[in-house]
Amino acid sequence: MGNLSYAILGTGALGGFYGAKLQKAGNEVHFLLNSDYQQVSQNGLIVESKDGDFLLPQVNAYNNVNKMPSCDVVVVALKTTQNHLLTQIVPPVVKNNGIVLVLQNGLGIETEVVQIVNNVTVIGGLCFLCSNKVGAGHIHHLDYGKITLGEYALNYHPVGITARMRAIAKDFENAGIEIELTEDLLLGRWKKLVWNIPYNGLSVILDATTDELMTNLYTRTLVEQLMFEVQLGAKSTGRILPDSFIHTMLEYTVNMKPYRTSMKIDFDENRPLEVEAIVGNPLRIAAANDFSLPLIRCLYQQLKFLDRRNSL
Repeated sequence: MGNLSYAILGTGALGGFYGAKLQKAGNEVHFLLNSDYQQVSQNGLIVESKDGDFLLPQVNAYNNVNKMPSCDVVVVALKTTQNHLLTQIVPPVVKNNGIVLVLQNGLGIETEVVQIVNNVTVIGGLCFLCSNKVGAGHIHHLDYGKITLGEYALNYHPVGITARMRAIAKDFENAGIEIELTEDLLLGRWKKLVWNIPYNGLSVILDATTDELMTNLYTRTLVEQLMFEVQLGAKSTGRILPDSFIHTMLEYTVNMKPYRTSMKIDFDENRPLEVEAIVGNPLRIAAANDFSLPLIRCLYQQLKFLDRRNSL
């Protein structure tokens, strides 16, 4: 599966960063843009990164998916609040027997994608990335960047490490992106939620950055309690997260640069929040298995209130 071509659907802080790295490494990459189309089509992409700044003066930029060529790998890097668009933008650009790589936060995303396209492989990607879009076609990469890849099968049945996963991993690793392959995508998604639920949620509710949450005794305790509830949610689906993983996530966050989470940025910019995918879906899945997650439910209810008020 050499010489894979890539379509990036959602050229923001995440999709723009990974797509730019892939192109810089020599891959064929096509970018779908909205408001940034004019700027990027004329001036390319700028990436400021802790790993070294670079400019791509020319990129394959589109503002209409029907003008894009069919690609081997379609990277879904939109916020989940825009997933209603997937039925329109994924089928025209993915090759038959191609791959849809879902780089989104939350739970249950892959099951949405398999209902949209047939004869494709769906792979989930869990990104541990601190990156912000600071201007049109201008991305600031602050820290980390690792992606965990796992292939989706019906009901999240573990399928092991596949050749398709390895092919994508090779391209990303050649682009300087750290990759981990997981045999169990659902386990990987719960692991990502250990970070996403407390930090995204509390950053909005408490108007705080990650360093502020970690340097205060009370909020650090709350973060840890929420993480242990995510661990319980994972257990409800038969996935076991060791306590050591939670302590690792806490230490990662202590050592990372001060960060305003993606949900906090969306809130500050009056954009819809990814409450359902990140918090609501895990709650509902745990409840369906007769597991109660009271702290996460409280977080969910507060976020729904703030999201609704922010949209008025």
